[in-house]
Amino acid sequence: MKLIMAIVQDKDTNRLTDALAEHDYKSTKLATRGGFLKEGNTTLMIGVDDGQVDHVLEIIEENCSKRDQMVAPISPMGGNADSYIPKPVKVEVGGANVFVLPVESFFHF
Repeated sequence: MKLIMAIVQDKDTNRLTDALAEHDYKSTKLATRGGFLKEGNTTLMIGVDDGQVDHVLEIIEENCSKRDQMVAPISPMGGNADSYIPKPVKVEVGGANVFVLPVESFFHF
């Protein structure tokens, strides 16, 4: 058994959870926040049998799109001046960061 942890942008969450549900994969949704852009994202925890991992990864890849986004300057006030961005820059956002972890046992009460 595996635990798939997928960190996705909030904009992709509903599309992904709907696609997972269509294939009878259950997930637990956690609201999380990214470190670089400081924007909301969602971490989905999906428990599957070993043979289902590739199929779930395909569903995640199909439903989490990458896109470009302009990031406004971040003021160094109250923060670290080393990370100051003086003008808007284009960054790639979206997609998914996915971790597949082994699970020794699972209980549902």
